[in-house]
Amino acid sequence: MRSVLISGAGIAGSALACLLRARGFAPTVVERAPDPRAGGQAIDVRGVALDVLDRIGVLEQAREVRTRIRGMSVLDADGAEIDRSTTHALSSGRLDGDDIELLRDDLARLLYDRARGAGGVEYVFGDGVTGLSEDADGVVAAFAHGPSRRFDLVVGADGLHSTVRRLAFGPEEAFARHLGSYLSVFGADNFLGLDNWQVWLRDGDAGFGIMPVRDNRELRIAFGFESGPLERTADLKSLIVDRLAALRWEGDRLAKAALEAPDFYCDAMAQIHMDTWSRGSTVLLGDAGYCPSPLSGQGTSLALVGACVLADELARADGRHGPAFAAYESRMRPFVAANQALATENPGGPPSEESAERAKNAITLEG
Repeated sequence: MRSVLISGAGIAGSALACLLRARGFAPTVVERAPDPRAGGQAIDVRGVALDVLDRIGVLEQAREVRTRIRGMSVLDADGAEIDRSTTHALSSGRLDGDDIELLRDDLARLLYDRARGAGGVEYVFGDGVTGLSEDADGVVAAFAHGPSRRFDLVVGADGLHSTVRRLAFGPEEAFARHLGSYLSVFGADNFLGLDNWQVWLRDGDAGFGIMPVRDNRELRIAFGFESGPLERTADLKSLIVDRLAALRWEGDRLAKAALEAPDFYCDAMAQIHMDTWSRGSTVLLGDAGYCPSPLSGQGTSLALVGACVLADELARADGRHGPAFAAYESRMRPFVAANQALATENPGGPPSEESAERAKNAITLEG
């Protein structure tokens, strides 16, 4: 049984663990966080990615926990409604389609439970890869806390700031393309009293989208602002709190929510572009290899489809990583290119519905 180390217990890592285990591999997932990460924005599963959830066996559960948004309002900087819709939402597109919008942590938990329960996948929390050394018998991975272990293959599914990518390919700066903005996401009590209804507002070079979740008990707030790359030492939380406080509508309450949020997240909107996603017995999956940025709305779908294609090709090649990785890249690259393009098609706004429809189905699961 071929052993596979997967760095990252998010959607990409857990989806791959499920699919590899079902194909007779022995995956081990290592995650720096002490347990499955909570928080995060609502994400979308679109087009062919729905078939991946069906293969894993969690599609119906994902549908059960999907958001129930009825529509949205667009506000001016003073909070006055200037537009509304009951047919589509900026976070998810058309409200009457087959695509699913759900919270990132809900989908991650479904995949984790499936991997641990039905699959019996090994998870190691509170640790991370610190070194990779390859020889003829595989890869020896060094860890921050646990002892070194040998694996046949290593998969970096550890996001935009991937440690595996840095160890195997070099510094992030060689592959990251900044898209001119930053995004913060955090949760709060539903202090606006929203009832399955989104609100969106833009004030100068900043703006936000707010949606109720968890049966309207909570809010997920996504606040973004235009900026060139900031120093890595920048105090992003303080910066976000100050920017929110300067808003004319609900600025004080939004700033207080960001300051107190235990799940606060902020990062640059950026993409990853690489000439190859594999080196020796190590390969990259999802945001680690081809992050499209949240501006595309397709990061989750790329991660799920990538996991399925990689698992299929490894099984087809009987675990021989050379031909498997080559086939994975050949099949995925056109799909990745189409979906990364969504993020830059319409700067400052969502991609067109026509482009999104084409991109989400620009691959089949049968290679």
